[in-house]
Amino acid sequence: MKLLRYGSPGEEKPGLLDSEGNIRDLSNHVDDIAGDVLLPDSLARLKALDAASLPRVEGNPRIGACVAGTGKFICIGLNYSDHAAETGATVPPEPIIFMKATSAIVGPNDAIEIPRDSIKTDWEVELGVVIGKTAKYVSEADAMDHVAGYCVINDVSERAFQAERQGQWTKGKSADTFGPTGPWLVTTDEIADPQSLPMWLEVNGHRYQNGSTVTMVYGVRYLVSYLSQFMSLQPGDIISTGTPPGVGLGQKPPVYLKPGDVVTLGIEGLGQQRQSVVQG
Repeated sequence: MKLLRYGSPGEEKPGLLDSEGNIRDLSNHVDDIAGDVLLPDSLARLKALDAASLPRVEGNPRIGACVAGTGKFICIGLNYSDHAAETGATVPPEPIIFMKATSAIVGPNDAIEIPRDSIKTDWEVELGVVIGKTAKYVSEADAMDHVAGYCVINDVSERAFQAERQGQWTKGKSADTFGPTGPWLVTTDEIADPQSLPMWLEVNGHRYQNGSTVTMVYGVRYLVSYLSQFMSLQPGDIISTGTPPGVGLGQKPPVYLKPGDVVTLGIEGLGQQRQSVVQG
């Protein structure tokens, strides 16, 4: 099942994508794609609906972030062995965790705003994991019972803010628009193996990232269990699991985003994003 949210910012309605690619309205069944709607029983009820009987949404509405009410946006750093190599870093003995402000979350096709004084705004295609049931001290064996589904994330990053302005990475990751999320929340039953998903990213038609979740150091099951040892994970929380090689920082010489650029990215089975870059 592919769940989504459509409409103007702050006024999104819940929907699902039917087998023919049409948006179907879910407003008569749920208020939003958030909170208890992400619990396993709630998702099962939505899956049981006859999509063809739901109102069809006409036209091409804006697509919002695929989940609402996100309390925590948790990111994993240097989680692809080939990306760690391109940055000259060693693979960490435990996952590197940092937080991205939830105010960075935008729709998958909304513009990326380059922050004031930014000189190194970069891109990162990432697999997003959306929590569906509260996880606290869960084992790896039980971890997937707490996942509602997956989505595409562009973990937009300002490298100078991140690495040259002291402190933690969060300040380079949290600017408004730095978290395009979606287009869909794809439930776990549609993804046979989250550790075998091709992913890519292009800027102005040039492919910079062309990787796969197969090179993730710490997989989805491990990350959910690991994070739940340090904090409870709650419905709507997002885990952004790291990026493959090909980021702007890793180019020789480095390449960074500028106003007028167009970024496109996607993950097999999870859809695509397209963002225009503007000056913030």
